[in-house]
Amino acid sequence: MLPAVPDQADYETPMIWRREFPGTDDQARAVRVFAATLLVTCPVLDDVLLVLDELVVNALLHTRSGLDGGRLTVEISRDAGGIAVSVADEGGPEVPCAGVPAVLAESGRGLLTVAALSTGWSWTGDERGRTLRATFAVP
Repeated sequence: MLPAVPDQADYETPMIWRREFPGTDDQARAVRVFAATLLVTCPVLDDVLLVLDELVVNALLHTRSGLDGGRLTVEISRDAGGIAVSVADEGGPEVPCAGVPAVLAESGRGLLTVAALSTGWSWTGDERGRTLRATFAVP
């Protein structure tokens, strides 16, 4: 019987997966399950899952994706260069920023976590929709 997911050790064969999720609070877990299923043998899986969680939660909290009827799209790709994950949202007034929050602030560290765990991160878009992307080198 063939495995449901291609052998993840074969990073020479590029793969891209994309899925849309409703913009509800319970979907952060669904995104982590989606990624964990696809990247089961990935040596940096824990970092990928934490970063994806941060990107999804940010989309739900800071963009229209978290409003009633909102959606977000998650893309995961892997190739010889490593892993890339992105979350596309429906936009909002705030610009993604990995600045240092006030010492006692209860939030504002998500993108700092993304920057610390990934090889690099970036964003594109505007108030109508943004995509945040993080990359991971795979040993």
